[in-house]
Amino acid sequence: METKMWKTDEQSLKEAAQSILNGEVVAFPTETVYGLGADATNEHAIAKIFQAKGRPADNPLIVHVDAPSQIGRYVQEIPEAAQKLIDHFMPGPFTIILKNNKEITPLVTAGLDSVGIRIPNHPIARAFIQATGKPIAAPSANLSGKPSPTKANHVLEDLKGKISGVIEGGATGVGLESTVVDATGEIPIILRPGNVTLEDIKKIVPSARMTNAIQKQDNQPKSPGMKYNHYEPDAPTICRTWR
Repeated sequence: METKMWKTDEQSLKEAAQSILNGEVVAFPTETVYGLGADATNEHAIAKIFQAKGRPADNPLIVHVDAPSQIGRYVQEIPEAAQKLIDHFMPGPFTIILKNNKEITPLVTAGLDSVGIRIPNHPIARAFIQATGKPIAAPSANLSGKPSPTKANHVLEDLKGKISGVIEGGATGVGLESTVVDATGEIPIILRPGNVTLEDIKKIVPSARMTNAIQKQDNQPKSPGMKYNHYEPDAPTICRTWR
């Protein structure tokens, strides 16, 4: 497969969006890392994400939308605490998990009754999502377990020939995936730490806490980053103790 490189002008984004509508996968920049996107309502397109990344099928994906008003289309309800977090941290490097209403293909949610939703705080990402008119499921655009890509050429190193194209948006800002918060219960729980910290969240919802769960290999993870290796570079690591 030829992997195209798209610029960020309006026509290029329309071409990349059409690729999504054709059931293909497209890498695009966000404020955290580059994501590998596909139509979250298209089972065959989502399967291509798992195939390209070599991602385990029980590892759920995060759905990206372009505005807070879109969230209600894919969830059963938005509890009061969840709404406070949405109002304060979205758009941004923040993902909220809510009970899904089955509008998203089960491949995205790994069969769970919940779905993680995020609104990227990146103009190119949001313009691209808006151009598709679809919710975009997107993990990081790298081979599973490898370091997350912060530049388009990092995406090509892992996925050239495996995806339809990459939107060249320059270097990303944060360089770390979004904070994931489970808001399906009474108390919001951070399942994956990120740029938005527990201290930040407790200022908005004081009852919030960090998960103390250790994910076993035979358990179903509720969020990416809970079960499988993450940020695993192809380089030796040396730890020295100085006295």
